Amino acid sequence: MSEFKDWFNSVPFFTRYWLAATIILSVLGRFGIFNYYYFILDINQIFYKFQIWRPITAVFYYPISPSTGFHFLINCYFLYSYSQRLESGMFAGKPADYFYMLLFNWLCCVLLGLFTGLPIIMDPMVLSVLYVWCQLNKDVIVSFWFGTRFKAMYLPWVLLAFNLIISGGGILDIMGILVGHLAFFLLFKYPQELGGPSLLTPPAFLKQIFPDTRYMGGFGTAPQERVPTRPASRIIGGHNWGRGHALGGN
Repeated sequence: MSEFKDWFNSVPFFTRYWLAATIILSVLGRFGIFNYYYFILDINQIFYKFQIWRPITAVFYYPISPSTGFHFLINCYFLYSYSQRLESGMFAGKPADYFYMLLFNWLCCVLLGLFTGLPIIMDPMVLSVLYVWCQLNKDVIVSFWFGTRFKAMYLPWVLLAFNLIISGGGILDIMGILVGHLAFFLLFKYPQELGGPSLLTPPAFLKQIFPDTRYMGGFGTAPQERVPTRPASRIIGGHNWGRGHALGGN
């Protein structure tokens, strides 16, 4: 038991409690301790009966059954693996920034879920975080089933194709990719390469609740900022833009 406690405490903060809430809520629903219907998105219950907890529980709850149990375990693995890599890598020492990104992704998934009538949003939420990590580690080689190996930048699309073939789905993966791409664009591409404002900077009160700590990072590198440099000779109107972004990771 002490080994499990040590492992649990070693998991980064937000990943730890995201994973724990997912397992606990899903297991409670599986054994009928609570009616699963109260965990899912329902626009009428939210806006007309003020059951405002549903957007939160819909991201944690997943219906476990003999036909969905394996998919649930895969989701938990991706959640644990890629969320902790992101939290302890690019966002190491910046808990408020990571939490704010999670809030943004969650809000986008909730809005898409309500718009499409999707009752649970665990799949797109997990894939959105996986997508951000893959974009920050494009050239890292990842392993998939049957010993296949490819660059991380292709992993979200491989998962999409895999689900299209195996289950005939894909809409959840597309939603996750869209949300993850939007988060990555607003976090890195727009402010660093296009010169726009940083739209996903956490507000001051979040920084006070989750203050920055010493950087411990490792996984992933943000795209390098495109900085104009002066030409050596006097050429009017000449510009020499800096290097593009090089992505890598551990």
